[in-house]
Amino acid sequence: QAQLVESGGGLVQPGGSLKLSCVASGPTLNYYNMAWFRQAPGKEREGVSSINTSNLSTYYIDSVKGRFTISIDNAKNTLYLQMNSLQPEDTAVYYCAAVTVAGEDFDVWGQGAQVTVSS
Repeated sequence: QAQLVESGGGLVQPGGSLKLSCVASGPTLNYYNMAWFRQAPGKEREGVSSINTSNLSTYYIDSVKGRFTISIDNAKNTLYLQMNSLQPEDTAVYYCAAVTVAGEDFDVWGQGAQVTVSS
């Protein structure tokens, strides 16, 4: 059974940086797409960024463009999210997810990593 395990969350001051990692139990090239989602208290989960594991095309929501960078190291089976210029509104539980069947929805999820941005 495929598994994703996130790490790298924590508490950071506004303007600071964090880098999230998501290690897959198997080859990331087995997934069609991988992504980072987040869910803030009292809000719905939202997709933050995604990457195609083969052609490495990326997508970002407007609120993180220019601040967050998604990347993947297929040799290490690891997905990353570099987050710079963090703001309190970025506070959320961040989840990595993967698509195992082309054209289908994300069907493999990590357990989540808490990111708190506060002074």
